[in-house]
Amino acid sequence: MTDDHRAKFQRGLALYDLDGTLIAWDTQVLLCDHVLKREGWRRAYLLFFAAFLPAVKILGAEGMKRVFLSYLWGVERKQLEAWASELVAEFFPARCYPAMLEKLESDREAGHLTVLASASPEFYVKEVGRVLGFDLAYGTPVEMSAAMPLLPDLVNHKGEEKVRRLSEILGAPPDGFWPNSHGYSDSSADLPMLACCERNTLVNPSSALTSIGEEKGWEIVRPEKPWQGKSGHLIEVARRITGFGGSSPPS
Repeated sequence: MTDDHRAKFQRGLALYDLDGTLIAWDTQVLLCDHVLKREGWRRAYLLFFAAFLPAVKILGAEGMKRVFLSYLWGVERKQLEAWASELVAEFFPARCYPAMLEKLESDREAGHLTVLASASPEFYVKEVGRVLGFDLAYGTPVEMSAAMPLLPDLVNHKGEEKVRRLSEILGAPPDGFWPNSHGYSDSSADLPMLACCERNTLVNPSSALTSIGEEKGWEIVRPEKPWQGKSGHLIEVARRITGFGGSSPPS
């Protein structure tokens, strides 16, 4: 951290998840949709991905994320950065939850250190953080050289891994909590991170996470989603992972 970051950290800490928290979407499927619209032949990844579905319990979230990223096989770094920038320009901040942008602005005005901590790939999470004005932004590091490998190495920035990495950057939370800290998330996967914050806000939480939040006295907000119900969500995800979503066509 810089000296400015340390000064802000002394005043307070605001930790934000990305997908489902600042924006309704899973940004991974948004990028997939964006890429497939531009290079339709990459839809062939669906056959590769489907072949691994029977092994989902063995591979886990981290392994399946590697398989999902196969749609980017062979993409050169410069092209990937260009697509990521295009995606971020289209969706941020325009498609974010207005109520969450207000909370982020409030944290900034209070002089708190604002940190975006996401499980989505870091190669575009950092750009999201820059556009939204976060002090720091971290996601899942995805290893690549000149071009994306078929099954890229990665360490899923999720659950306890978020806390481990944040502790490396911020220092371990003294007495279990980072001082004057506030966590924002929609996901039970972030409970380890939320447990390290003095205050928390849950965004459209599941019924199970709602119960936990109510028991602990956390704030719960429910901004409107751009789809209706679980079936509407599944339809939108299906459209995005096949490249038939509602993003703007390539210029």
